[in-house]
Amino acid sequence: MKKENEMTVNNENELIGVENVYLDIRNKIITAREKMFKHIDNTMTEVYWYVGKITYELSENSTKASYGKKIIDALSSKLTKEFGSGFSSVSIRRMRRFYEMYPIWSTVSTELSWAHFQELIKIDRKEERDFYELESIKSNWGCRELRRQINTKLYDRYLISPDKNMIINESKKGVIEREPEEILKSPYIFEFAGLKENKNYLETDLESALLSHLTEFLLELGRGFSFVASQQRIKIGAEYYYPDLIFYNRLAKCFVIIDLKIGKLTHQDIGQMQMYVNYYKRTQMIEGENEPIGILLCADKDDAVVEMTLGDEIKNVYASKYLTYLPTKEELIKIIKDEKEIYELSKEDLKSE
Repeated sequence: MKKENEMTVNNENELIGVENVYLDIRNKIITAREKMFKHIDNTMTEVYWYVGKITYELSENSTKASYGKKIIDALSSKLTKEFGSGFSSVSIRRMRRFYEMYPIWSTVSTELSWAHFQELIKIDRKEERDFYELESIKSNWGCRELRRQINTKLYDRYLISPDKNMIINESKKGVIEREPEEILKSPYIFEFAGLKENKNYLETDLESALLSHLTEFLLELGRGFSFVASQQRIKIGAEYYYPDLIFYNRLAKCFVIIDLKIGKLTHQDIGQMQMYVNYYKRTQMIEGENEPIGILLCADKDDAVVEMTLGDEIKNVYASKYLTYLPTKEELIKIIKDEKEIYELSKEDLKSE
């Protein structure tokens, strides 16, 4: 009986050993494949850049405007016959624009795929393009997520919040740390949550929907966010309170408390958030961290009420709008413009005091 038990144990150990070896080899194969695919994509990206360079130089050296189009169409016809649809006239024009945006090959990041660059070259402003390029690398965005962030005007939404010169610097230098208030956006866009515009839903529905899409929610919040808790019970005096969502941002080095409001923001909401911020400052903050910040995400807010309630005494509490649908480009530009005007007016008021 003892021998049988020993044999069983030995067999189990052997099986565990085989499983570990299998997993090790499997990981090596997957890593090798990823490296191979990445190398192929980088090599083809360089080819596309070269095609763009040649067609650009030929067009620039010609006195006839129509010559460039003829060159591209002729090249497309020959290359498509031999290599397929990847060299259509439209694709070659895209390669030419790629070269125009990145005229020095050594500045082209090997961390990004050709699919990424096809999205980036649609952006005319260099500082904006640099910002999305860096965010794609640092946040490990796929092409689909990059497209979403561009469509939701992430760059412009960041520039609304206080002192966004750091965003420009980051897009140039890759600066890592951020001041707590520099992680804010307005508006936040939660179209991924599946809550339709103007449909009746509760704050608990919004919270559940966001937590059910936690990956997308974290991406929308921005780089550096880690989820800590939802409805975390805290005791202040004799009462218990339940902040909706708690995060930690490693770039800003602080806790971020988020409360969701489906209606218009009130001064009571702001006062309660200040209480939460004070609680986390006194009980959770450790040496080397920045003070916690509170973000009130609301469907609507009266900026005069927010400004008057916050005043000079309430610190590290911010109010931002959210949308549960993806607005049109025109709608989003208007929202961003309105938010920016409000922020600029508030800065002027502070200067005059």
